[in-house]
Formats: sequence, structure tokens, C-alpha cells
Amino acid sequence: MDWIELLRTAVAAVLAFVAWPVLIYFLVINTSYLVMIGLATVDFVSHRRRIPFAGREELMRSRTMPGISVVTAMHNEEMGIRVAVESFLSLQHPRHEVIVVDDGSTDNGFEVLRKAFDLVPVTRRMSQDVAAREAPTSIHVPRDGRTRLTVVRKANSGRSDSINVGVNLAREDLVLFVDSDSILDPGALLAVSRPFIEDPVTMVAAGGVIRAVNGCRVKGGRVLEVRMPGSPLADIQVLEYLRAFHLGRAGWSRINALLLISGAFGVFRRDALTSVGGLDANSIGEDFELVMRLHRTLRKQRKPYRVTFLTEPICWTEVPSTVPVLRRQRTRWHRGLWETLWAYRGMLFNPRYGRLGLVAVPYYWIFELIAPLLELVGLVLIALGFALGLVSWQYFLLFMLVAYAYAIIVTLAAVTVEELSFHKYPRWRDLGITLVAAVLENLGYRQLTAWWRLEGWFAALTRREQKWGTMTRSGFTEVDS
Repeated sequence: MDWIELLRTAVAAVLAFVAWPVLIYFLVINTSYLVMIGLATVDFVSHRRRIPFAGREELMRSRTMPGISVVTAMHNEEMGIRVAVESFLSLQHPRHEVIVVDDGSTDNGFEVLRKAFDLVPVTRRMSQDVAAREAPTSIHVPRDGRTRLTVVRKANSGRSDSINVGVNLAREDLVLFVDSDSILDPGALLAVSRPFIEDPVTMVAAGGVIRAVNGCRVKGGRVLEVRMPGSPLADIQVLEYLRAFHLGRAGWSRINALLLISGAFGVFRRDALTSVGGLDANSIGEDFELVMRLHRTLRKQRKPYRVTFLTEPICWTEVPSTVPVLRRQRTRWHRGLWETLWAYRGMLFNPRYGRLGLVAVPYYWIFELIAPLLELVGLVLIALGFALGLVSWQYFLLFMLVAYAYAIIVTLAAVTVEELSFHKYPRWRDLGITLVAAVLENLGYRQLTAWWRLEGWFAALTRREQKWGTMTRSGFTEVDS
């Protein structure tokens, strides 16, 4: 019995200091999400008012529209690369090119492209605007001379380095990064170009919405019908993406403090991109690191600039459908978050960076980086204290309401706003799945992903070698008609 008394004493001592701070932490973080939903709602209302005046036909005919270089890296994407490239080439835009960088693939992906587009080798001078570890071994274009496609072959050196090679070959004013296994809505390029037309001087980067394609009906690189995946693991991720993109990033963009543009769909002014050296091939969180570097560089140079998020251009990607793949993804994401925040720790609470340094960066430290640690420690302590009779049932109930019931309400609020604004999921069945997923997310999934995020953080702190592993994908649900 001595060890039980010792445990009670230790837990009681810790709870005396952390019980109320933990409760307040959960209250603040969930309230901050609600505030972001409010800010995003203002954006969504404005967006819906602009839809009738979008003028896409005029944009297609415009001679002043900035061109876009769509850059994608492929590595062993034999099964889907032809459809992906065809969909990229068919996107609505008066002037865009597609650059595919084959990052040392060992399958027949290049042969698939060579046959599909009748590729022939050419000699082309490549700029050295950004550093690249591996130079192209060959460059290929379609024989017809009209199709604006360039396929580059090079030794394997990673996605970031491959994207940098594509940037050096890009000939347009804007550069769009997109994953080769993603699907873009037909008007995505037009929509993402608009901010650069409206503000050509200060706009340097823009990000768009990433949605889960799992369960959707796809044909020829186009999403024909949007559906919930029907798998609890993927359903919950749909909600996560909704909060992160439609609401979180839309809210940060609304106050001009956006720190992250997803590497799966982000467009940058080429001159701004090359001025900071492109992607950092040594970074785990290369997309986050690039935007942070843009902010720091342009702030130091005292140049006016804008980084924005758009709710209209949509990129569809497959989210992990198995636990091992999801675990690798989340550990890698959190490791990248820590390494980037640490590299740019000089921006933390630094008034030189305005609301970025005083609001956005501290938020990422407190409510993104440290969140999984405080959540798991707080949950274990409160549950243990309740089991040992150290925590009253009133406090325990209050904790569960603030930490988890409040989180469910926030998620449902996000779903409501998204449904009223965009109505992407037309079936009532999908709405029911969404409601169930909002509850299930807090019953094990949230705690498990918090643990995986801590694993990524610990791996970074102990300087363990980063192993990417194989991100197994199930493929899109193609339909015949």
C-alpha cells in the first residue's frame, strides 16, 4: 500500500499546479479555433458574393493574365502519372506549362509518359536561380511542339530538390507546386491567379484548399462526385483537413498572418521564390520552412508583400487509409514543425515581425507544437487523479466538457459553415458520417495522433535519422461512365 500512497502524494502535488492551467489551456485552444471559424466565415461570405462576378471567361481571354508553370515531382508513379499529367495540361488557363521532374524513378513511369505524349529529347539551357543537388540527365518535350509539357529525368535526390530543378526550368511568372498524385479542379489555376492580377506588386504567394479524394468518384483526372470515404480513419481526416484549410488557414489569412502554404498546392511568384533560394532540400517541413523564410526575408528587407489563402481553388489528394502510413505522416509533420519553429525562433515574440512574431508564431509554438504534450499529460493526470479520488467528479466532468465536448462543438460549427458556404457533400448520408466522425475523433484517434506527434518531436530532439518509408496509396475510385 505504500506505493499507492506515494503515487497519490505525487499526483496530488502535480495536480495542485496543473489542474486549472490545463483546463484553461483547453478552453483557450478550442476558443481560438472558434475565433478562426468566425474569421473564415467573413471570408466565405465575401467569396460567395464574388462568385457571380468571377469573370472566368474574361480571365481565359485576358492577355494580361500571368502565366503559370505547374511543377510536379514524380517517383515511381507509373500507375497514375499519365492521367495526372493529362489533367494538369487540360486545366483552364490561357497560358500555363507543365513540368514533370522524374526523381530517379525505378519503374516505367517515364516510358508511360514518353509513349503517351510522344516525347523526344531536347537540349535546353537551365537557369541556376536556385541551388539543386542533382542536375538533369535528360530533358524531353512532345514531338508536336505545341503541347507545353517538359519532362526532366534526374538521379534521385528527394522531392524538394526535384521541385527546385523544375523552378529553374520554369518560364512563367508564377510557379505552382503540386503533387503528381493529386487532382486539381478545372478552374483552380484561374482562381489562384486572381490575387496576383489584383495585386501584382505585393502578392508573393497563395495557397489553396486541400481535400480528401478518398471515396469520391473520379474519371480522367476529374472529380465527378464528392463523397465521404466511409472509412472511420479517412472520415476523421476529412474533418481535420476541413478545419486546417477552410477554417484555420482562412482565418490566419484574414488577419494577414498566414505562416503555412501546403506543398501539395501552393503558387509563388517566381522572382520572390528564387530570391530566397527555393525549397530547402534539407528540411523535413519544406513547405512551412519556405513560407517562414519568405516572411523573414521580406520583413528584413522592409518590402511590402502579401501571402494569402484562397478558399476556391481545390486540390484533391488521397489521405492515408492505414494506421502505419498515417503514423509516419504525423510523426514527419510534427518533426518538420519543430525543426522549422526552432530554426526561426528569432521571430518568436519579436515585434519586428508584427502580428507574425507577436501572434502567429507564438500560437504555433503553444497550440501546435506543445499541444500534444499538454493534452496527453493533462488527460493522464486528470484520469489518474479521478481514479485515486484526488479529482472531484464535478472537475472531471468540467474537464471532459471543455477538452472534448467543446472540441466536438467546434468541429460541428466548422462543418456547418463549410456546408452552408460550399455544399460539397450533397448526400444526407455523408452529413451523417461527418457527425459520427466528429465524435469518434475525440475517442482515441485524437490521443493516438498526439502520441505520434510526440514521437516525431522526440526523434528530432534526439537527432534520429529521418526515414520517409513508403506512403502506400489505394488509388482513386475511377468510374467507367
